[in-house]
Amino acid sequence: MKNNNVDISLQILEALGGSKNVVAVTHCMTRLRFVLLEDNVVDTAKLKLISGVLGVVKSERQCQVIIGNTVAKTYADVLKHLDENVKSAAVSTRKNKITLKSVFAGILDALIGIMSPLIPAIIGGSMVKLLAMTLEMAGWLDKTSSTLIILNLIGDGAFFFLPVMVAASAAKKFNTNMSLAIAIAGILVHPSFISLMEKAAQGQSVDFMGIHLTPMKYTYTVIPVMVMTWLLSYIERGIDRITPAVTKNFLKPMLIILVAAPIAILLIGPIGIWIGSAISWLIYTIHGYLGWLAIAIMGAIWPLLVMTGMHRVFTPTIIQTIAETGKEGIVMPSEIGANLSLGGCSLAVALRTKNPALRQTALAAATSAIVAGISEPALYGVVIRLKRPLIASLISGFICGAVAAIGGLASHSMASPGLFTSVQFFDPLNPISIVWVVAVMILAIVLSFVITLILGFKDIPIEEEHNEQSSTTGSATQINLAK
Repeated sequence: MKNNNVDISLQILEALGGSKNVVAVTHCMTRLRFVLLEDNVVDTAKLKLISGVLGVVKSERQCQVIIGNTVAKTYADVLKHLDENVKSAAVSTRKNKITLKSVFAGILDALIGIMSPLIPAIIGGSMVKLLAMTLEMAGWLDKTSSTLIILNLIGDGAFFFLPVMVAASAAKKFNTNMSLAIAIAGILVHPSFISLMEKAAQGQSVDFMGIHLTPMKYTYTVIPVMVMTWLLSYIERGIDRITPAVTKNFLKPMLIILVAAPIAILLIGPIGIWIGSAISWLIYTIHGYLGWLAIAIMGAIWPLLVMTGMHRVFTPTIIQTIAETGKEGIVMPSEIGANLSLGGCSLAVALRTKNPALRQTALAAATSAIVAGISEPALYGVVIRLKRPLIASLISGFICGAVAAIGGLASHSMASPGLFTSVQFFDPLNPISIVWVVAVMILAIVLSFVITLILGFKDIPIEEEHNEQSSTTGSATQINLAK
């Protein structure tokens, strides 16, 4: 039987300039993320025509190819056609001119590349914690029940040891030794170190070699270990150059840990915490000035943030806020209306279009956005493609964000908001929150559906759809003949 994923992977690599042009590739929940040797050889138009590709986002030598829910299968097939040395997210050694844009792009790429592989574990842990909360709310488990305590521990594992997970992912991204990165991150969450930090927070003097330690809590954090692992990549290369070959097996790792660990404890860790706190402070200060309007604006621009991949920038802030306060009430509430609005727009397109292929795509995309909160198939497969539905989703997202803010909704977890994950917005101390969540979800679907029908859209003719598929099939045939 013909394997469509293999066909797609070959066509993607061909449009990217061949497998030799790929420096690194990773994937998140819906996208393949390529780092390229040369970006001027990429045929973007050809990429967009490939059947199964929902969209393309380019930024300098980085190219994101949006696949949708089958991205893992396509990623596995892409790897089959790449050399071993590019089957990770190691960055290219070619030096580029340093500009403000390139620095920002590099930071954004690092943040997204490191956090994306961790999202399944974070979502899985979040859903287990939500299950425990639901069972307690329903009265099926008592607060002192060992079953409930263990369920919470299971859900909390990914968050408590998040620095260790970040270290492993960052080590792959920065091309440094993973075991050393994990060892250093482990120091920050070691029970004895946590105990020392608690004593320091209570005013007791805690120092290392005469240097006073700043009391910090590193569980649930992202940025400190991320920055430390980046620095570790340089420390490792520097020590490798100065250690004799005969001593590298034992002296090199010892020196790396002795140099990197104190830097992490005394300098990078506190700086990373301050950076994370500053970002959270900025977001909440804006919310303090604008109130409900801030959440409404976030709901409107959320699809645009997803288009650029910048929505992942908020992941560390969300995690840290939930860890510190137990809930997050700005970014996550705005995402409810945004996700379900994209689903509602897709439903309207499925109802109105005369194109059977587009109808099938729109129905699948609507299901993904509404049920699971995964909006990329709707965003790239439907609303951007037809343009006017995107306007409808932005209007609906703004209104639903405002309603969510007025209702005081906040998330106790960070699973992508959808029908199945709406329980994360239920507040045990405020039962009316259930009504507000349901109201926002219904409003998002109905409002975006109606606005899309009012604005209308230019339908894709069946002939054009057929021509696109024929063009794609022809390209695949040429690739197979070339092989």
